[in-house]
Amino acid sequence: MSDLSIRTISTDEHAAYIAAQPSASFLQTPGWAAVKSEWKAESLGWYEPGTPGTLVGVGLVLYRQMPKVKRYLAYLPEGPVIDWDAIDLGSYLRPLAAHLLERGAFGIRMGPPVATRRWTAQTIKDAIAGGQQPRLGDVRPDVIEPSGATVVDKLHKLGWKAPRIAEGFAAGQPQYVFQVPLAGRTEDDLLKGMNQLWRRNIKKAGKAGVEVSQGGTEDIKAFHALYVETAQRDHFTPRPLPYFEKMYAAMANQPADCCDFRIYNAHHEGDLVASTIWVRVGGHSWYSYGASSTAKRDVRGSNAIQWRMMTDALAAGATVYDLRGITDTLDPNDPHVGLIQFKTGTGGEAVEYVGEWDLPLNKALYTAFDLYMRRR
Repeated sequence: MSDLSIRTISTDEHAAYIAAQPSASFLQTPGWAAVKSEWKAESLGWYEPGTPGTLVGVGLVLYRQMPKVKRYLAYLPEGPVIDWDAIDLGSYLRPLAAHLLERGAFGIRMGPPVATRRWTAQTIKDAIAGGQQPRLGDVRPDVIEPSGATVVDKLHKLGWKAPRIAEGFAAGQPQYVFQVPLAGRTEDDLLKGMNQLWRRNIKKAGKAGVEVSQGGTEDIKAFHALYVETAQRDHFTPRPLPYFEKMYAAMANQPADCCDFRIYNAHHEGDLVASTIWVRVGGHSWYSYGASSTAKRDVRGSNAIQWRMMTDALAAGATVYDLRGITDTLDPNDPHVGLIQFKTGTGGEAVEYVGEWDLPLNKALYTAFDLYMRRR
């Protein structure tokens, strides 16, 4: 197979292609470029040979400049959106490398949206209880995805560098996520798949009078106030309010309706007890950000709002509800294990992706930038 041609495309062309796909990451929609406005951005399209050629793939590239030098790390988060099962994956990746080198990139980082292994909620629960395997990657998976191993092999042969866990410059999407499969299931199926605690908490929220509603741009400030409270309680650094204002404006108003972006609010007797951001592209839906109040935790607003987002995803035709990243720790004494235990209660599955791969285009500059990012 001869290499495809590649060129810059408009945001309208980019969005229309994404909208026509069964699934793609919201980080590959053109609106994400506006969210990450501190990076330069470019929408790319791959074309089959011929005139004018058929568009067969797209990618959002974010360019991060190296300090004091007009050279860039080119980053494609959870992308590009191409045929990862192509026999000749190089027909996509070789022209990508040539184009980005011409644009001044010293290296490329991308995150192929290709799964490698899956673990059921029961397998994870048993592993935590057993206490013998401190890492998820050490546990025998329930499913091994053959396409994952194939893509990894092809990337190695094409000269790409495999992910290094917790090393170097993490432009940073999670390699392990937690997902609830929705395809072919009803609301009753989803509820039955949850553990007893989740079912009890959803029921408790209903009895307590928790009301979940879809919000709008006017709710961003209230979401952010609750998010800051959550950050202080859970010891993480919150993003500033303008980030979420920018995100709402960019993601909720994309061309071609390629992305469904919503804010959800859970109230109890007039008090905001939980607030979340939900995104859907094609068949994939995400719980992107969440916040909850320290007061009134006993009314279980967090469970109620998750249940509403999950059922709305099902109603919208999504095949996956994605609760995003988890760490791979299964150590009962590690404080991070609480997150995977909370998500495991939904009855879904942990999914490992191939991770973020690098292609150094200028080895000296790539190494220098890597060292710079490690020392920050």
